[in-house]
Amino acid sequence: RAVAGSRFTYASGVLALWAPGGGDPLERLRAGDFRKLALANPSLAPYGAAAAQTLAGLAPGEMTQQKIVLGENVGQAFAFVRSGAADLGFVAYSQVLATPVSQRGAYWRAPQSAHRPIRQDAVVLKRGASNAAADAFVTFLKGERARAIIVDAGYGVE
Repeated sequence: RAVAGSRFTYASGVLALWAPGGGDPLERLRAGDFRKLALANPSLAPYGAAAAQTLAGLAPGEMTQQKIVLGENVGQAFAFVRSGAADLGFVAYSQVLATPVSQRGAYWRAPQSAHRPIRQDAVVLKRGASNAAADAFVTFLKGERARAIIVDAGYGVE
């Protein structure tokens, strides 16, 4: 159903280790200073796969593995941390930025080199004789104004 050759990446997800209660989240992770660590299920969710790859590179130890709670997606992992069910969590940086500053706590942005890209892709779908609106939207998405909006929302652009 997609127009041939129309697929493109308009943004990249940014992974963050979030500690709404404060304290350096990376130090807390390495020291095991937490009850539960939330992340999306790596076999179901792109942010979960990125979190697992990042976590493996940090080599925090077996004790950390026993403290992991899996959400079905990054939204559920975020909810675990926001509700206090988990002290730390690998979430989308965009979610952290959308949290009120007074509740944001501390976070560590995982380097993009720590995991495979979390690609946000788009395609144009075939619809009748004209795709003028879709073409206009794609042009907008590829433009500087959209790129600035995307970055401000906590995503990367290529």
